[in-house]
Amino acid sequence: MAADHDTQRPASMSQSEYDKYTKIGDFDFPYCDEVSKYERLTKIGQGTFGEVFKARHRKTRLLVALKKVLMENEKEGFPITALREIRILQLLNHENVVKLIEICRTKASTHNKFKSTFFLVFEFCEHDLAGLLSNANVKFSLGEIKKVLQQLINGLYFIHTNKILHRDMKAANILITKAGQLKLADFGLARAISQKNSQPNRYTNRVVTLWYRPPELLLGERNYGPPVDMWGAGCIMAEMWTRSPIMQGSADQHQLTLISQLCGSITPDVWPDVEKLELYNKLELTKGQKRKVKDRLKAYVKDPYALDLLDKLLTLDPSKRANADDALNHDFFWMDPMPADLGKMLSMHTQSMFEYLTPPRRRVAQVPHPSHLQHRPQPMATQEAQFHDRVF
Repeated sequence: MAADHDTQRPASMSQSEYDKYTKIGDFDFPYCDEVSKYERLTKIGQGTFGEVFKARHRKTRLLVALKKVLMENEKEGFPITALREIRILQLLNHENVVKLIEICRTKASTHNKFKSTFFLVFEFCEHDLAGLLSNANVKFSLGEIKKVLQQLINGLYFIHTNKILHRDMKAANILITKAGQLKLADFGLARAISQKNSQPNRYTNRVVTLWYRPPELLLGERNYGPPVDMWGAGCIMAEMWTRSPIMQGSADQHQLTLISQLCGSITPDVWPDVEKLELYNKLELTKGQKRKVKDRLKAYVKDPYALDLLDKLLTLDPSKRANADDALNHDFFWMDPMPADLGKMLSMHTQSMFEYLTPPRRRVAQVPHPSHLQHRPQPMATQEAQFHDRVF
């Protein structure tokens, strides 16, 4: 006999299917609470990965971030990308990695065709780095810049030591609490690194947002490792001074051109065996360019130790690029001024700052002219445009 329920059976569903799903809806899931225990306050993120909301626990009043798991493309089961993110976050417990608190769901009902929506529940951080850099009123001292970068690289050192690649380093994925604690976030593209074996790895190279994508991925490399994250760290480091992404390509070819204009032409002389990469002879690579990392960025970055570390992070050959251990031991972090607490400066800013809530940051073809440092750019794109560049 069919179960007696108040809800109406959808016309497209047979009675037996309806009975099965309504019974599933009655089950208790002790390790996956209903998301209704949280009160959603405001939307703070939107992208290819889905939506993120600021929320508050109705009883404890704890603030959290709810990340909706996109299920639209799943015919059945749970998205493998979300499972991978959950598994990785469960393995990583560190002060500079965002903490996953729990996974919640909506109750299955006729309103959602008996398909629950799932949410990852994270500790709440008041800002992301892209949001802070978009605000001209947020001014970092050199000591505070050092503290941001030290925490960023410390987080990378931890995940790399634990054989995890982030694969989506960008300013919007760097969260900072109001107390000044930095957290690596958005592990949706992260993966574990295979142990060395006789066969080379065959990872996808369609990862990392274009403006932060290292040259080896743009040239088709599939056997890569931690240096892909360190290139992104170098781009973010430069951004701490320029306040805008330094290489804003419109496509892979354009991105490689911008990289060559800043870091010099990509040749076997500076990068042995680069000609063996799949796309080396298929893409048009700029010839005759000299390396100009220090020359182009010294107008912004006055500290010589900072320029030297930037130069080591933005090294074309991944085997010569500074790793997280090298970077943490660099003189930049051990010369006056020493890394300084961010809490005091951030306490002057009571409003949360996230990339999603700010006007889109400008697109420029190269490192902008130093005169632009005094003025934040006006929006030059639609709100949606700032999210199109994430590539899977």
